[in-house]
Amino acid sequence: MFRHEALLYRGSDGFLAGSLPYIRAGLAADEAILVAVDAGKIRSLRGALGTDADRVQFADMAVVGHNPARLIPAWRKFADANPGPVRGVGEPIWPGRSETELVECQLHEALLNVAFADRSDFRLLCPYDTGSLNGTVIHEACCSHPHVDGGPSHAFRDAERLLAPFDSPLPPPPATARILGFELDTLVEVRRLVEHSARRAGLPVDREQDLVLAVGELAANSIRHGGGRGILRVWRTDGALICEVRDRGRIADPLAGRVKPEIEQLDGRGLWMANAACDLIQIRAGAVRAYMTL
Repeated sequence: MFRHEALLYRGSDGFLAGSLPYIRAGLAADEAILVAVDAGKIRSLRGALGTDADRVQFADMAVVGHNPARLIPAWRKFADANPGPVRGVGEPIWPGRSETELVECQLHEALLNVAFADRSDFRLLCPYDTGSLNGTVIHEACCSHPHVDGGPSHAFRDAERLLAPFDSPLPPPPATARILGFELDTLVEVRRLVEHSARRAGLPVDREQDLVLAVGELAANSIRHGGGRGILRVWRTDGALICEVRDRGRIADPLAGRVKPEIEQLDGRGLWMANAACDLIQIRAGAVRAYMTL
């Protein structure tokens, strides 16, 4: 079965001490290896591995995992492209993640157990720095990883409890949020409101267009799957412009937006496109929030 393991380490020396034997074991077995960590750790690993570093694929986690919902597609693409046993190192949680990002990263870690449940040839090691992350984050890592530091995790949650955050309500929007009810005949108003709000917030034109596209797709989903109508709220925080689309629908697939639709597939494109376009997407019962960093 898929082996999903947390590595608890302290500082840069602890990271190398914990990850290098794992990587070298994969190289000795001639396994494909992808390491997604920050740029500093990539430099350290390259230096420690020497010429063997050329046999390892590296990705800057700050880029590939800025929106944590993009990580499962990245791991799936890597695993599918390499026959035989493969292994990865991925560190999606680091100091400086916002509270909202942290929640979605923790949900991502839980969803990995669902996404790769049938991949017995895939191992993934997820490092957590105990020197810079608080105890709550470390405990949550033990809950979402069946293995910790080489042994079984006694805190690991079953699948039902792992996915409980999908049923948790999002914090309420501020009273100052702009609000628009929409249905099929007024979808154009959704795009206009998002476009106007993005310009007022100072988003560059390309990011404005990305957000308009994403929220337009979410609103169209409300028409098709959420009872034919929905409510859009838009507001700005110190760090982001946020658009929430709320309707009567309920997304049953926990991997919605994280599995690339097939060419002939009609459904499932809206959330996929939103995740590709936005810096963060939160999916909960009856609501989807799209974040664009300012």
